[in-house]
Amino acid sequence: METWFIVIVSLCIAASLKALFNIFNPNIGLPPGPLSFTIIGNFLLHRKSPLELHYFVQTLLPKYGPMITLNIYSNPTIFISDRGLAHQALIQTGAVFADRPSPSNLNRNRTTLIGPAGYGPTWRLLRRNLTAEILHHSRLYLYSNARKQVLQILLDCFNAKCKSGEDFRLIDHFQSALYSLVVLMCFGDKLDQKKSKEIEDVQCRLMLSSRRFSKLNFWPRLTKVLFRKQNEEFLQIRQQQDEVLMPMIEERQKTLRMAKLNVKEEVNDEWFRAYVDTLFDLQLPEEKRKLTRKEIMSLSSEFLLNGAITTSTTLQWTMANLVKYPHIQEKLLTEIKGVVGDAATEVQEDDLLRMPYLKAVILETLRLHPPVPFLAPHAVTEDVVLNGFLVPKKASIYFLVADMGWDSKVWDDSMTFKPERFLSGEEFDITGSREIKMMPFGVGRRICPGIGLAMLHLEYFVANFIWNFEWKTVDGDMVSLEEKQEIVTVMKNPLQVHLNPRLP
Repeated sequence: METWFIVIVSLCIAASLKALFNIFNPNIGLPPGPLSFTIIGNFLLHRKSPLELHYFVQTLLPKYGPMITLNIYSNPTIFISDRGLAHQALIQTGAVFADRPSPSNLNRNRTTLIGPAGYGPTWRLLRRNLTAEILHHSRLYLYSNARKQVLQILLDCFNAKCKSGEDFRLIDHFQSALYSLVVLMCFGDKLDQKKSKEIEDVQCRLMLSSRRFSKLNFWPRLTKVLFRKQNEEFLQIRQQQDEVLMPMIEERQKTLRMAKLNVKEEVNDEWFRAYVDTLFDLQLPEEKRKLTRKEIMSLSSEFLLNGAITTSTTLQWTMANLVKYPHIQEKLLTEIKGVVGDAATEVQEDDLLRMPYLKAVILETLRLHPPVPFLAPHAVTEDVVLNGFLVPKKASIYFLVADMGWDSKVWDDSMTFKPERFLSGEEFDITGSREIKMMPFGVGRRICPGIGLAMLHLEYFVANFIWNFEWKTVDGDMVSLEEKQEIVTVMKNPLQVHLNPRLP
């Protein structure tokens, strides 16, 4: 007990002295924010979930303005809520704000990723490879058969629920189906629901536990000793991830070798270029070497997580609003019928281009329910002044996505679900290149490369769900849109529905 007391007191004194030094340093010109004298206060801030931290920052905005500084760990963390400042930073001076903060201790050995990578040649190579080889619109049609298979799996499940009269939770089915789809895109194998479920479980377990293990980032030399069991548990989950993903990478590499040798009996009949295929021969520009197996596994894990979790969550939010507002669901059905005709059994991907109201429904969902309350942290490549305040190179910068999408100066009746707001006649620019009105995928150099794939999946599945079924609330229940933080911002009360088939 005495040792604990001495350690805590020493840490508090050291942090307080550092805070006092910063206050009286005349060169500091950071954005305003509440004072934080103790290391305990910083630790408690870091322990908050992104949603809790977002709520906390929102309480500070009226007092401190659109740029706020919080001291989390030893470096300043700056939050920006104004869309004009976001445009100035991410579009007008995009190269300066395109960096990322240094990786946390837990992820220090897994830095060869696209999202967290620093702005430089390695990031450009990895992003260009993903965009050109997998996510380019000319490549997406290669996976249309896989999308049809996943859709049929979901429709068969929904039909079985209808026959049994059973009400059910949607999110479980959405997430599993989309995981099976992105597993196929990543590893190129046939849809194996058992294997996909195994991958989904280990990926979700790792991400859900990340906040619990975040204390290991806080003075790692000390916390690894104090929280030895948690550190061992984290390493064990990482090992489980290796055991699940690594065999699939090795098997795919073997398949590629056989394909090059034209050994047909060893090659899947449905073989096509998968994401992992593009990684085997990549040459890192600065280190002049190929990716290691561990790095390929980390990039594959990043692809799986980003391709499934955010899309399945947005899919649930979309269906929740269509259940909550039956008149919007009916209007969407009318548009679909006008495009595909009464006799159609499926909405084809080409049909989606002629459905502006469908796209408006998806955009309104992303505006009102972005998967994350703020973007992954940015960093600047050099000290810069924004809005009269210093943004230092060592700072982490968060842009508040949700606040920009809810801005009542831009959006009339901003907290109401109204897809019609996107039907003004001019196509809405979600990339924010001209003006930022909402940015669920980010903007500028760090915009999500999967924006086209995500919109395609959302439109394709929503259209076919509405075409095949009438979606209704469970008797006596109201659709609650209250939020909860998991890996992303999800419904606190997952949507349960009752379905009535529309087609014979």
